[in-house]
Amino acid sequence: MTPSSPDRADQLIVPVDLGDRSYEIAIGPGLLRDAGKLIGAHLPRKKTAIVTDHNVAEAHLADLLASLEAEQIEAAVLQLPAGESTKSQAHLFEVTDFLLEAGIERNDVIVAFGGGVIGDLAGFAAAILRRGVNFIQVPTSLLAQVDSSVGGKTGINASAGKNLIGAFHQPLLVLADTAVLDSLPERQLKAGYAEVAKYGLLGDAGFFSWLEDNSTSLFAGDMQARMRAVETSCRAKAAIVAEDEREGSVRALLNLGHTFGHALEAVTGYSDQLLHGEGVAIGMAMAYRFSERMGVCKAGCADRAAQHLRSVGLPTHVRDVPGEPLEAQSLLTAMYQDKKATGGKLVFILARDIGDTYVAHDVSPDDVLAFLEDELAAA
Repeated sequence: MTPSSPDRADQLIVPVDLGDRSYEIAIGPGLLRDAGKLIGAHLPRKKTAIVTDHNVAEAHLADLLASLEAEQIEAAVLQLPAGESTKSQAHLFEVTDFLLEAGIERNDVIVAFGGGVIGDLAGFAAAILRRGVNFIQVPTSLLAQVDSSVGGKTGINASAGKNLIGAFHQPLLVLADTAVLDSLPERQLKAGYAEVAKYGLLGDAGFFSWLEDNSTSLFAGDMQARMRAVETSCRAKAAIVAEDEREGSVRALLNLGHTFGHALEAVTGYSDQLLHGEGVAIGMAMAYRFSERMGVCKAGCADRAAQHLRSVGLPTHVRDVPGEPLEAQSLLTAMYQDKKATGGKLVFILARDIGDTYVAHDVSPDDVLAFLEDELAAA
């Protein structure tokens, strides 16, 4: 694994141990200034292609290009619309056509510069272009920095469900510049925080307690708090990915709240009506309530989890989803398109306690439907 960065006191390095496909996650403010050197260390020639969205380009593209230009690296740039709808087949082929027209060869490196949508889309394009081209993740949202940029899951959405078309394709490097989080709209920052809280809820009660005490500082811009949150999240994910890269067992735990959340995203059309992190927040709160209802979770955990998510301004209930009332059967039908579903049966991540979750393969759809009906009735 090539050393990824110069020595900096304000930078943290998290390794992802995958043998000859190992890489590093660099975390800290100002990494965009070093991007030319860091990316350049992985380029076989001084040429790359950047895939980004219009919002990220307006805020940060000039800094990235200046850093690359300082290293005399030529960069072609494609800007796409921001938003979940960009994770589509049409935009995937737009990206691959752009990369081919830019002369990107099998040994070249693509840069995914944006949030989770761009990272997933550009990563998938890299996976299929010329049967596999390397790429580097430069995540610009909190959600992408703590979750989607790490672990090699890439893909696009289908009409049947979220992330159903994709590939495992690990990046060469992840550069998480925590200073760029200052430019995020408040709603996007909160949505990303749901994935931070997930790491505490699924396997680290101490981290969840720390978040309860320090979330205010994190949202206020405390850089040390943000770096700790990103680092802890990335270390947790890196450890799980190293153990189970292709989600054969423990990696499924990273989907805490996602079975409910993805169903909510599907029935709301993958639109700004419900951001991914908002769906995850509702889904995690529902997973804890469902776990208590099934008698497997310690009483009071669901209230504690939901209270913390609400305290930072995240939704925790189906009634928090704007728009027309949802239907229980529609949600249940959407869940059957969940990637964890096995043998036509639903697979859920359930909780025993804060920081103690497990994969459940024996959940009755009748129990799920009854729970959904009660959740909707409470709305």
